[in-house]
Amino acid sequence: MAFTHLHVHTEYSLLDGSNKIKEYVKRVKELGMDSAAITDHGVMYGVIEFYKEAVAAGINPIIGCEVYVAPRSRFDRELTGGEDRYYHLVLLAENNTGYANLVKIVSRGFTEGYYYRPRVDMEVLQEFHEGIIALSACLAGEVQRYIQKGLVDEAKKVARRYEDCFGKGNFFLELQDHGIPAQQMVNSTLLAMSKELDIPLVATNDVHYTYAEDAQPHDILLCLQTGKKLADEDRMRYEGGQYYVKSEEEMKGLFPYAWEAVENTQRIADRCHVEIEFGKYKVPHYDVPEGYDAWTYLNKLCQDGMKERYPEDDGALQKRLEYELNIIRDMGFVDYFLIVWDYINYCRENDISVGPGRGSAAGSIVSYCLRITNIDPIKYNLLFERFLNPERVSMPDIDVDFCFERRQEVIDHVNRKYGKDRVVQIVTFGTMAAKGVIRDVGRVMDMPYSFVDSIAKMIPNEQNQGVPIAKALEMNPEFRKLYNEDEQVHTLIDMSRRLEGLPRHTSMHAAGVVICPDAADNFVPLSRGSDGSVTTQFTMTTIEELGLLKMDFLGLRTLTVIQNAARMAEKSNGISIDMDAIDYNDPAVLASIGTGRTDGIFQLESGGMKSFMKELKPQSLEDIIAGISLYRPGPMDFIPKYIKGKNNPESVTYDCPQLEPILAPTYGCIVYQEQVMQIVQDLGGYTMGRSDLVRRAMSKKKQYVMEQERKNFTYGNPEEGVPGCVANGISAQVADRIYGNMMDFAKYAFNKSHAACYAVVAYQTAYLKYYYPVEFMAALLTSVIDNPNKVAEYIMSCRSMGIQILPPDINEGEAGFSVSGDRQIRYALTAIKSVGRPVIDIVVSEREARGPYTNLENFITRLADKEVNKRAIEHFIKAGAMDSLGGTRKQYMSVYVRILESIQHDKKNNMAGQISFFDIVDEEQKEDFEIKLPDVGEYSKEMKLAFEKEVLGIYVSGHPLEEYQEMWRKNITNTTADFVPDEETQETAVRDGATATIGGLISEKKIKYTKNERVMAFLQVEDLVGTVEVIVFPKQYEQHGSQIAEDSKVFIRGRVTVEEEKDGKLICEQITPFENVSRKLWIKFPTKEAYENRKEELFDAIRQSEGKDSVVIYVENPKAMNPLPRNWNVDAGEELVGRLSELYGAENVKVV
Repeated sequence: MAFTHLHVHTEYSLLDGSNKIKEYVKRVKELGMDSAAITDHGVMYGVIEFYKEAVAAGINPIIGCEVYVAPRSRFDRELTGGEDRYYHLVLLAENNTGYANLVKIVSRGFTEGYYYRPRVDMEVLQEFHEGIIALSACLAGEVQRYIQKGLVDEAKKVARRYEDCFGKGNFFLELQDHGIPAQQMVNSTLLAMSKELDIPLVATNDVHYTYAEDAQPHDILLCLQTGKKLADEDRMRYEGGQYYVKSEEEMKGLFPYAWEAVENTQRIADRCHVEIEFGKYKVPHYDVPEGYDAWTYLNKLCQDGMKERYPEDDGALQKRLEYELNIIRDMGFVDYFLIVWDYINYCRENDISVGPGRGSAAGSIVSYCLRITNIDPIKYNLLFERFLNPERVSMPDIDVDFCFERRQEVIDHVNRKYGKDRVVQIVTFGTMAAKGVIRDVGRVMDMPYSFVDSIAKMIPNEQNQGVPIAKALEMNPEFRKLYNEDEQVHTLIDMSRRLEGLPRHTSMHAAGVVICPDAADNFVPLSRGSDGSVTTQFTMTTIEELGLLKMDFLGLRTLTVIQNAARMAEKSNGISIDMDAIDYNDPAVLASIGTGRTDGIFQLESGGMKSFMKELKPQSLEDIIAGISLYRPGPMDFIPKYIKGKNNPESVTYDCPQLEPILAPTYGCIVYQEQVMQIVQDLGGYTMGRSDLVRRAMSKKKQYVMEQERKNFTYGNPEEGVPGCVANGISAQVADRIYGNMMDFAKYAFNKSHAACYAVVAYQTAYLKYYYPVEFMAALLTSVIDNPNKVAEYIMSCRSMGIQILPPDINEGEAGFSVSGDRQIRYALTAIKSVGRPVIDIVVSEREARGPYTNLENFITRLADKEVNKRAIEHFIKAGAMDSLGGTRKQYMSVYVRILESIQHDKKNNMAGQISFFDIVDEEQKEDFEIKLPDVGEYSKEMKLAFEKEVLGIYVSGHPLEEYQEMWRKNITNTTADFVPDEETQETAVRDGATATIGGLISEKKIKYTKNERVMAFLQVEDLVGTVEVIVFPKQYEQHGSQIAEDSKVFIRGRVTVEEEKDGKLICEQITPFENVSRKLWIKFPTKEAYENRKEELFDAIRQSEGKDSVVIYVENPKAMNPLPRNWNVDAGEELVGRLSELYGAENVKVV
């Protein structure tokens, strides 16, 4: 073989290459080549995946990159425009030195030279040229550009410059032929130049896809990149279909005049050998205090923690501590634990809230003694080997939750301690998943959206995400039939399958941080996130494979809620609350969880979880741990068995006595991975390390390993030191049945350590909500302040708890929601739109420094010199934040501009040295000169609510639908909140295609015309908790158009439509105005005598009202109900209800 592809773009030339690495390596192997290169545009995202795939296939991987070279300096901006902003240059790593230098070059492109593209310059290339072979690239290369411009002498100078940089024999002039006329002219010049300058030639094919037939899907990919459609004339395209992985014969056929150039590719390939090292750990060194080394300091910290955590220890736990410490030392992770201890200790010293733990680290007594975790592994029977297995050496994984608002402070501390150049965040890739790629391809092919959407929705979901297209064709017969019979669908799916799984964009991992022992670009190539922060070019799994230290710094909103709620409770009640010392088995708190009223309770607030908690009625923290583990697809099937066992412990049976101590806490059910490990250890005699390997094989469904271990578990394996169940007195039949049950459950079983950590956080929120409900709800509302739907939902919860929500107030309000008197929460000042945190801080600090504001003029005068402008004042008034100053909102709106202008006028005069009349009168006379509030009354209730909605995003002092609340609840199947994806699962409560009925106010209406000039509408319908989009197609619009007006109150029945990670919508099928739904007006009297005494007065009051709503008289003592005949029906609107409430008291008048 005398040809190797040296200019190759893979899927990681994002939206420009559709050449999937697995397929590329397979194709190269089929063509009989022994080497292959990767040279993506400006990045090295795919090099590790390519390296591993190539080595596994027996192909020599050539690691390279097609870099962008700035015309002069990489620091220049906009010296030239368009094509001349940068040139292309292919760089290949000849050896490990070249690979290290290539990483440096590519990183500098992002960290120093990014301008439209990651650019380097000759300075960088000269600094890091060693071990690198360079090719002059495609028509966008600098040499080729000058040739195309007719500047051949300049092209020669550039070629000489590159050769001087990389060294004789390390720079090649690159020939390409894709049928483009310019290439013929450039190639003939390059041939002559090669002879004249004695610079060798190399022939490449600019590969962007794998097979010749991939030209069309690749063209679609380019359209996705540029936002175009296939039918568009003026768009980017690769003409000719020649950008695939060609054979040696095809390449020699293209260059019969330059076989030397073709064969040079193999000569270059034979020179290139890079070896990448995996699995060797590169943990940074932790600087310990004088007199210690890392090992002795870790021991000292653990012994200090041991005395604090287990003062009564008889020596048994000390042995477990020493066992764990020895494994940590032997595996080389002493510095790792000190690094984690350090930043958690920093949090505790700086009052930054830290979670009790996360994942399997909670099984370690070392973690508990170091206060890395806050869950007692002994009490909850958590296993160290689930975390660190001496028989499976891998980097420990300690993920930590921090206060959401202060997470960045922890990362800043780590930056300061280890050096900013050593601490970087991690890249992630968004890929084209099945449903999304079908929609994208359909748009590019200009197919009707509704048609493409219906096809995408045929992809079934598994574990909250769509399955691959190939699997969907197997699972869904309707989808398969359509694919086989409809040519248009066949083409759509075929194109989509070729693009499915390609990475489409990069983003930054939400939590992952790498801490390197030296500058990060000595280990990994770097890029930049959208916010400018430096990230790795390798994903988290690759980082771990390379042995680098990866930490997850997670921001958990709930920790912020717990900390803020506890602080407010301490302030309100004059007490001290230690959340770590609360009673975790308080019957009152557990009973409150068992009611199912768990809004705001971490992990327990979804509709399904509320129902489960009502059924479960937890009586201990263990029950909540099990509840969190069971409420997932798969384990849910075991919930009835668990609840039956809990309610009737005598009914629980065990296959053998040895199972009882392991499964008794979960009433005979296998719920946790740790239980699988204990069964294998206690019954089969496995070591704990090997039992973890069995657990992993089961969870990853490794069939061969599972079947082999079945024999070992039952009969033993003396050669490998496994006694087996039969030797332990358990019959082979029973052992086989136990193993079968384990296999069924192990693929779903949950990590108990992780569930225990989350159960603690869930319990803490429930504890605060039960004992300090006002403080808890205030903290909870503050945490979701940027999500109006969630705020509205939690405000409804507050009202159901008897907590009143007060409007914002400049004299009482704080930046966040605050406690204001008994069972009252004051709305957050920062929730007022277009005001901003700096203005709120000024308002609050001025109030704290110089006392409350006395009136509108006093407020404006005191803040006129600061950042409080006209718009901010107007929004304060509309939000009701000025209501306590003695005037009405309408009065303030009438006069605030005059006050502001008067103060600004006086200020100008003062600056000019003029004295106003106001300056020379005494205090008593000053009142006569103040601008008086005009006698204009107050806005209507509707107007006040409209203003609140405008500036707060929700209604506070009331709601246009509150008088209809009972009727609304009775006539709907779902609220608008059910159409919003859950933060954790990204799933909506409503299912795609389901029928739902919502009710609310039409807050917005947009009319659209179809291609046939028929009318359809897009509505925003608002209920008591949020808004949802409703689509009214022409047929329904013709039927219900007269009922669709802004501010109309309607019930809408329709079909739910849901796309991934987007709010659901409702396709309208039927509209019913509120007034067409009959209601019941209930009027309550304490006794029959009281009713008889006021009967005539009542009938006089209701006689004046005509409508469809029936009237029911209810007498409390003796209990009696009297529905009035239909001729007494009324309009139970605000006017009548208000009149009756005045006569009999609001608590005795109710509309349902």
